Amino acid sequence: MKRWIRNLILLIIPFLVMVLVNEFTRPRIKENRHNKQGISAINSATKTTTKCSWICHNDTNYCKENHVKILGNYFQYTDPVYFGIIKSLKSTGNYGLANIVFLVILFPLFMYFLLIKSLDLQREIKALKFE
Repeated sequence: MKRWIRNLILLIIPFLVMVLVNEFTRPRIKENRHNKQGISAINSATKTTTKCSWICHNDTNYCKENHVKILGNYFQYTDPVYFGIIKSLKSTGNYGLANIVFLVILFPLFMYFLLIKSLDLQREIKALKFE
């Protein structure tokens, strides 16, 4: 397979899977959806202990107390990073836009770049082994 085709597939597939999962999940949700500025989210804004909702986005401590089971012992390590990222995004003056630019576009593109570099290095190592 040509490298550019592999690279294109690796770029498109995660976004395609994300959209497909969201769009197949959306019709099955029967509860009232959270609305903000005329946009309807997939999740509701109702507090529930059985699953995360939009409340978890707005009240991280509620989510941690009711939904996080495994990582509870590691909050001392994860909280400074998590809340540091949120503080940094809010300091830009437009949290929503910064969230999209950094966490939806730039960070995934950086991870994609590292994946491609790793695959290219693996190919070079494999070629050297068989010389």
